[in-house]
Amino acid sequence: MTLLPTPGRCAVMGVLNVTPDSFSDGGRYLHLDDAVEHGVRIWRGGADLVDVGGESTRPGAQRVDADTEIARVVPVIKALAGAGVQVSVDTTRAKVAEAAIAAGAVVINDVSGGLADPDMARVAADSGVPWILMHWRGHSRDMDALAEYTDVVAEVRAELLARVDAALTAGVAERAIAIDPGIGFAKNSDHNWALLRDLGALLDLGFPVLLGVSRKRFLGKLLAEGDGTPRPPRGREDATAAVSAIAAAAGVWGVRVHDVRRSLDAVAVAAAMTGAR
Repeated sequence: MTLLPTPGRCAVMGVLNVTPDSFSDGGRYLHLDDAVEHGVRIWRGGADLVDVGGESTRPGAQRVDADTEIARVVPVIKALAGAGVQVSVDTTRAKVAEAAIAAGAVVINDVSGGLADPDMARVAADSGVPWILMHWRGHSRDMDALAEYTDVVAEVRAELLARVDAALTAGVAERAIAIDPGIGFAKNSDHNWALLRDLGALLDLGFPVLLGVSRKRFLGKLLAEGDGTPRPPRGREDATAAVSAIAAAAGVWGVRVHDVRRSLDAVAVAAAMTGAR
């Protein structure tokens, strides 16, 4: 049994970026009061987790130092946890994860799957909190150049298994591990769609699967205008909800989204269609 929240349907994780440069909402929640207000709103709107991140992982993003990241996320996490909100921390750094857990975070959402900071496995093992391992090949500034695959589904599956094995070897409990195929990370549109068409290859590994497609550029490309201009991020919400419904019907543990209400509706429909309670 997983240590992650299990609401009896596909879980919905709400995004809270406390960054100036995230691709669709950068700068909106930099101030503590704004961030906490939005996080509480997400939670009261039905999110099962509020995912707080202090470093953008959009394509081409530049890194910030760990102290800056901590200064951004820890006050927000502390305030949200104090208000009864279940919080995950979106970070690749062990130092940040440790500070976030001390502030009240109950899940580590690591887009590097432990590759960016080898000490993350120790933090996950010592804390006992769930650790979401995402498929990753390099930092944001480099990842587009790393989108080379012969068989993207097989390779992502194998690379995720390697990260799971490393986590288990480091002492992380099996029930504390979840996986994420890393849609949009070192992957082009064709790679993303191939992974979405074959979610079963990941579900068969036996670990909870998180899927993050919210507002991503491959959806903008799919919904491009007649002149080829990708639809802007905020025009991708219905497509995001459609993927949430499909993913929920397939059996993923959770979806990570900006618009919680739309995806809650989508997973409710999926649950009714599949007979899930």
